Amino acid sequence: MLLDELRDLIDRYARPDLSCAIDDVLLFRAERPYPPTPTTYGKVLTIVAQGAKRFALDDRIYEFRAGHYLVASVDLPVTSHFTEASPGAPGLGVGLTLHPSAVAEVLLAKPGELPDTGPAAPPGLAVSTTPPELLDAVVRLLRLLDTPRDITVLAPLIKREILWRLVTGEQGEIVRQFGLPDSSLSHIARAVRWIRDNYARTFRVEEMARQAGMSVSTFHRSFQAVTEMSPIQFQKQIRLQQARLLLAAQPGDIAGVSRRVGYDSPSQFSREYRRQFGEPPSQDAARLHAFESE
Repeated sequence: MLLDELRDLIDRYARPDLSCAIDDVLLFRAERPYPPTPTTYGKVLTIVAQGAKRFALDDRIYEFRAGHYLVASVDLPVTSHFTEASPGAPGLGVGLTLHPSAVAEVLLAKPGELPDTGPAAPPGLAVSTTPPELLDAVVRLLRLLDTPRDITVLAPLIKREILWRLVTGEQGEIVRQFGLPDSSLSHIARAVRWIRDNYARTFRVEEMARQAGMSVSTFHRSFQAVTEMSPIQFQKQIRLQQARLLLAAQPGDIAGVSRRVGYDSPSQFSREYRRQFGEPPSQDAARLHAFESE
């Protein structure tokens, strides 16, 4: 079966740094359920081959298991981890970075055969059952790891097929929109990227709406549809995730970290951190630091 072969390929070629010999392909292998880890899902296809994975976007929980795929179109702040993994049955997955320019080339090749992209921005991520055609293409891409001399010539062709399967599949609207530079999703993606790059700075939503060419109300609706958060909530999520990453390395500098991520009030930082992660920053940081040291 294709899923069995996918498991075998990932298990054989997965590295600690997730990389492999094929550009833009990441291979995941987890031998135990790690604590939820702050990460970013953005412009990526991910397929779980074994085990189960869970991620949280604000207060919404997504789960996908072997045979499911996830498509993400913007850099969303999530916490993610394998919930089912063991040395005898590790959690296994494959990721492929999606480039808007490559999606645009596919869209231009067959414009009359694809549904029109609607004006509303679709969600920034979604989970579906992997269709056999998409799974087959991904397996053929990873088979190239067995014949490295074929990668340069054949990998770009198979990646293009994978994009075609995505844009014509159940979540095709998401992929089609982020391949179009003037789509609502692309405008929101640029706003998301600015907030991620400048998370410690204050900003005016009115100014971001103007730069996106939208009214404030339309910008709010579109941003909410893509990220499931308001722009201010999104910034808070980014700040708290960045703080958690910093505290894992510097568990004793809570006041300094709170200032670095943009908080003027340490007490507000502690309240919002505990609300988000379930523990005060001092306790959570100590636990994460101890886990990383094991």
